[in-house]
Amino acid sequence: MNPDLDALKPYPFEKLAALKAGVTPPEGLAHIPLTIGEPQHAPFAAALETLQAHQQAFARYPATAGIPELRQAITAWATRRFGLEGLDAERQVLPVNGTREAIFAFIQAALDRTRPARVAVPNPFYQIYEGATLLAGGQPLYLDCRAENDFRPDLDAVPADTWREVQILFLCSPGNPTGAVTPRAEFEKLIALADEHDFIIASDECYSELYLDETAPPPGLLEACAAIGRHDYRRCLVFHSLSKRSNLPGLRSGFVAGDAALIAPFKRYRTYHGCAMSLPLQHASITAWNDEAHVRANRDAYREKFAAVTEILAPVLEFAEPEASFYLWPAVPGGDDEAFTRALFAAEHVSVLPGSYMGREAVDGINPGRGRVRLALVAELEPTVEAAQRIRRFVERSS
Repeated sequence: MNPDLDALKPYPFEKLAALKAGVTPPEGLAHIPLTIGEPQHAPFAAALETLQAHQQAFARYPATAGIPELRQAITAWATRRFGLEGLDAERQVLPVNGTREAIFAFIQAALDRTRPARVAVPNPFYQIYEGATLLAGGQPLYLDCRAENDFRPDLDAVPADTWREVQILFLCSPGNPTGAVTPRAEFEKLIALADEHDFIIASDECYSELYLDETAPPPGLLEACAAIGRHDYRRCLVFHSLSKRSNLPGLRSGFVAGDAALIAPFKRYRTYHGCAMSLPLQHASITAWNDEAHVRANRDAYREKFAAVTEILAPVLEFAEPEASFYLWPAVPGGDDEAFTRALFAAEHVSVLPGSYMGREAVDGINPGRGRVRLALVAELEPTVEAAQRIRRFVERSS
């Protein structure tokens, strides 16, 4: 077997299961998980109807590039959403089976292990960035995201010599687990850094459509490119998904868009990889990308939940209300995120994810996720509010 497999760390949910092993929660309380970022709102019904209407197309092999109608729907959506000019549906857009698969595959395709192969990732982070880097023979460079920097990487803290070893920089905006949003000016600063040191910017924007202020949608990397007249999107790629936007995580549908000079070899890699999206899923995706009404309704539901949960938890937990995503990232009393998680499960049958499981010890030997927990507010309103009430009760009893 590939010896690089031995470098992979245990996945956070594997560690969480071990942490809770042997704990017996109260029998009278139903389990409420706030751990996995899997939307529990109803999936977009029209997309499912389209899927059924095209089920006979399962009899045909799909092409890696996807059907032109899907690429055009994606291009039209991205152009509207981010104010783009001339995004080329043929050369600059590639449908993929969700962002997780595409992020992993892109790192395998892009990393050149014949020279220093560092991949800069936010810390804490989505584990696929790290795992894909290690399996591609690269070395992660962890960029701490701390409260004093609004939970965004401190780009100025990275020396020029280190930037020169970076081949890919991953962003996640809005962030997982922090909900932090990268401002457009910071995207522009990154573009200048990429030009100076010759690396790729890969922006994971799968939470971009879940924002609390309807008048302030999060900016994106391609939007920043367009603002400075960089319509070839050189060195820039974005990853988008229907999982969160349309509550369709099982559809495994998303896209990659940006620099045609990166898309073309990635498409060639994927042709050999054999990961084309099936035709019925492509048709369902067209229906989803073409509709905004269900996305606005989805945001309304999250706003209602955030308002209720923050009102309940703000008196007992310290956290910054995020601009976007469906996560809360509170500090825990006493600072021991594992002990808090285990005790909360034992007392209230509520599962949360220790923040230290999403981070790594980096520059100063401190894991920036330690002392916090991630709450995924993905369930419907009633169980989410009940979970918040149980957490508050637990904290008040423990203080």
